[in-house]
Amino acid sequence: MGFRRTLCRWAALLSLPLLLLLASPVQASDNPELLPDHPTPVIDLARVFSTKELQSLEGSLDAFEQRSGWKIRVLTQYERTPGLAVKEFWGLDERSLLMVGDPRGGNLLNFNVGDAFFALMPRTWWVELQTRYGNQYYVRDHGEDGALLAAIDAVEICLDRGGCQVVPGLPTEQWLWTLSTSVLGGLIAGFAAYPRKEGERVAWAWLLLLSPLWIMLFGVFGIAPVVTRTSELLPLIRNGMGFIGGAVGAYLIAQATVGRRLSESKE
Repeated sequence: MGFRRTLCRWAALLSLPLLLLLASPVQASDNPELLPDHPTPVIDLARVFSTKELQSLEGSLDAFEQRSGWKIRVLTQYERTPGLAVKEFWGLDERSLLMVGDPRGGNLLNFNVGDAFFALMPRTWWVELQTRYGNQYYVRDHGEDGALLAAIDAVEICLDRGGCQVVPGLPTEQWLWTLSTSVLGGLIAGFAAYPRKEGERVAWAWLLLLSPLWIMLFGVFGIAPVVTRTSELLPLIRNGMGFIGGAVGAYLIAQATVGRRLSESKE
């Protein structure tokens, strides 16, 4: 038994370099035969875009590069990939962005970002861009072409603005989160403000004591994500109404329940 176990261990160790040798060409694939025979900013191997979308995207990316000097290139792939050959084909440098659409990894979007981009959009920005538009739910609702086009639009908007700290636009899911935190902040503020003394209308001491909590929920999580991502007033109005509604509701309920019990116990 001991000899067999030792023999198996040696066989595993000897086979490891062979496996690494066989796996290395896959990681550094280079298939220039998959490249088109004409200059284009889009290589659509996965056939994600329609003919009209492809022509429009090629024209817009070329125009954006001429206008701004930023190079955006798009590669879609599934089973076939040109690999490292695209770097020389497109002449990718520090002012170049390669956006890869490949659904095999669970998230559709992957990026090869030039160093110059990080001065305008930090690494967290690219993570947010990937998770917002590359997730399976967004791709299911808008299609792979819609996800890629939305991501490209976000990049171009931020480059035109001179940089962004967050991805522009407020998705419905994110707005619902900000609304829920605003309502929760209002509930806490309303409960803290209900009167605890006779003749008192607002318990300012309690309201100020709990202010770090309800200000964080309403201001940091309810308002800040909205104003940094969109200029629309409607989400702000809705979140403000949610905060006020939660505060008034909690104030009245606390006054009618806890406040009444306190007054009865004093009597």
